[in-house]
Order: sequence, then C-alpha cells, then structure tokens
Amino acid sequence: MSDPYREQHKLRLAYMPWLYPRLKPRHRAWAEPWQTKVQKELERLEAVHFGEHCFVAPQARLFAEPGRDIHVGDHSHIAADTLLHGPIRLGAHVSVNHHATLEGGAAGIEIGDHSRIAAYVTLYAFNHGREAAALVREQPVTSRGIRIGRDVWLGARCGIVDGVTVGDHAVVAMGAVVTRDVPAWCVVAGNPARPIGRRPGAPPEEGVER
Repeated sequence: MSDPYREQHKLRLAYMPWLYPRLKPRHRAWAEPWQTKVQKELERLEAVHFGEHCFVAPQARLFAEPGRDIHVGDHSHIAADTLLHGPIRLGAHVSVNHHATLEGGAAGIEIGDHSRIAAYVTLYAFNHGREAAALVREQPVTSRGIRIGRDVWLGARCGIVDGVTVGDHAVVAMGAVVTRDVPAWCVVAGNPARPIGRRPGAPPEEGVER
C-alpha cells in the first residue's frame, strides 16, 4: 500500500473506528504500531490510561490533569474531533464517535461496558449557578457527575446534563436533552427527554404487572 492510501486509511479509521477490529492482517501490521505510538504519546503527556486493544484517533483531544484522569477500557474506541476532559472512566467495548464532547467537571463521567456514544453527543458534568445577584461568569460551579450504564445507546446530538444517571440498556434518542435519570431499558426522546417506550424484548418493569 502506498503512503497516500495508508494515510487515507488512517483517516477513515479516525472517523469510523469500529472498522479497526475488522482490519485484515496486512493492515493490522501497520495499524497496531501506529496506535501504540499514538496512545503512548498521550499517556506521556496527560493522565490518560489505555487498556488493551483500544483505538484513539490522532485528531481526538484528551485532556487529563493529575487527579482528573481518563481511563479507557479494553477494546474501546475514541473517534476524531472528540473532546474529553477528565475525570472520565470508559468501560470495555465503549465507542465515542466523532465530535462528541465529554466534560468531567469535578465529579466525573462514568460510562459502562458496551455503551455507544454517537456523533455530536454532549455530556457536561458541571453546572453554573443562576442567581440574579451575580454575573453568570461569577457564579459558583457545581458538579455531581454523570453515570451512563452498561449497553446504553446515546443517539446523535443528544445532551446529558450534570447529575443524571442513565440506567443499563437504556436508549436516548437523537437530539434529546436529558435532565433527569433514565431507568434501565427505557427509551427517551425530546427536550426535555421523556420516556416513549422500552427496548423491544426488555424484561417487565419491576413492580408492574403484565
């Protein structure tokens, strides 16, 4: 493969990192050393910790001061033009797609195994005060953290505000703004997000007779 084709292939992987585990052996021969170099440099410069078989696009922006670490679980992928500021903990097999923003505030963001974060999703684990007696820029900043469960799908351009927990197996629709906790297996949509159903085949809700 000539250099221009290889660079184009790297760019494709950067924006579509789910292709990385499917690489043929001849591509894996150059892709794995490339990824090792990218990840080692990030670990040298920031308090970032990668598990096994991860992928991170060179165009991703990860910022993690000491005490605001970013942990990336095994087989997790971070696409191009994402912005991650710790503290953040990604489980195993998590994907963060292009242009997503995860701001950990002080309390942090946790994302469970096998969850999918679509393009342009925003998670902000902090908030400003709103008292009329002071300018917004002078308001105190609070942080309660954001918790995303296992096997969750956050649709493109949805937003999650500080203090929210999204339960295991939940789905947040494209463009939704989540301002309150989402139960396990629930599907929510709208602004502010409201339940619109449950995932097909989900177990019955606890305490609800069928």
